[in-house]
Amino acid sequence: MSIRLIEQAQNILNTNFQSGGYTIPCKGLYPFQWKWDAGFIAIGYAHYDIEKAKTEINSLLSSQWLNGFIPHIVFHQESDTYFPGPDFHQAELNPLSNENYPSTGMTQPPVVGFTLEKMYHIAKDKKDILQFIQQNIDKVYTNHNYFYSNRDPKNEGLVYIYHNWESGTDNSPVWDDIWETMNPPEYKVERKDIKIIDPSERPTNREYDHYLYIIDIAKEHKYDDKKIAEYSPFLVQDPLFNTLLIKSNQSLINLYQVLGGNEDKIKQLEEWQSKSINSFNNKLYNAELGAYVYYDLRNEKYLNQISSSSFAPLYAGIPSKDQASNIVKTMLDKFGGENRYLCASFDPDSSRFNPKKYWRGPVWINMNWFLYYGLLDYGYVDLANKIKSDSIELITKAGFYEYFNPNKEVYKYENGGYGGSDFSWTAALYIDLINN
Repeated sequence: MSIRLIEQAQNILNTNFQSGGYTIPCKGLYPFQWKWDAGFIAIGYAHYDIEKAKTEINSLLSSQWLNGFIPHIVFHQESDTYFPGPDFHQAELNPLSNENYPSTGMTQPPVVGFTLEKMYHIAKDKKDILQFIQQNIDKVYTNHNYFYSNRDPKNEGLVYIYHNWESGTDNSPVWDDIWETMNPPEYKVERKDIKIIDPSERPTNREYDHYLYIIDIAKEHKYDDKKIAEYSPFLVQDPLFNTLLIKSNQSLINLYQVLGGNEDKIKQLEEWQSKSINSFNNKLYNAELGAYVYYDLRNEKYLNQISSSSFAPLYAGIPSKDQASNIVKTMLDKFGGENRYLCASFDPDSSRFNPKKYWRGPVWINMNWFLYYGLLDYGYVDLANKIKSDSIELITKAGFYEYFNPNKEVYKYENGGYGGSDFSWTAALYIDLINN
């Protein structure tokens, strides 16, 4: 079974690979290159086609702005199946934007650092992959420098996101508390996604009003981070985003040490790391909930909702042993049970939970991937293997979908896979999980 599925996964990646040297998440729904998708996809390629893995990263990094910023979508080609496209985003309003590659003016979680380290560990030809890393690592360092220089207004070592799309967890119920503080205009736009996917699995039109309004504010200020920090109604310190920045910091430290030299950059990364981890635990850990939470910088309040992002800090070694124990207990108590696959993207006990609606409850393989490796690092081998086996079982039962219903009963009478089919990062991370 696994051999057949591995072949299927490889075929999905190869089919979604485009002549321009990048891989789309899936046909129709997502016709461009996404930042964090590219990282996961490269990890999958690394197991069987290292050249494609290198090409994927090169393609993403080619879109980097002069200030180190890497956009969340790169519009390598024109497409009429996706909104909002480059004409709406107008990233070129920022004088530091990339002249060669149209893109959005927002980013996504910084995954390239740990992607490069994974590629290094997977690749058989260490000399060749180190040469590739040598050519690209400074670009990733510059990206991290951008975050700490432009997205940390309080100098805490915790960077902000100014749009829910920057989190990667687009329509998480966590953001509902922010939407209540806003009253954006109604946008008369043609939603392309709901013509391809069942609207019940996608964000609502009213949610999109909030998304587009935040972009319009950013455009008004030419995507200037200082102005955005001053005026954006959405300004959040997100545990997942900061987790992956911290993880990638450590990966850059490790890789620079392998390469030799670069003591100044290692020193700077270690300083960022120390400040980030300290602030992360002091500010974002909620002992009562046994989870990490979000901080709303604009309204200066905590968003005390529990999502799979609340457990992600395990992946970067952020929690103490006691904190990790509490996190695991919360995960099992709230998200576990005989009738559920781990790990739902949002608290199943919450009234906001929806098991089939995008980031409001379904299982996502990339989040399970973080948890698998994080739990292993903390010695929770049995739980790590359960998350791995749950992930594989979901793919085996439903296919390589974008996200999955966490309720086991559903699979007795319907396919619980939702969103895009033949989804690239599901395929890529399946390949990695099978090999680990």
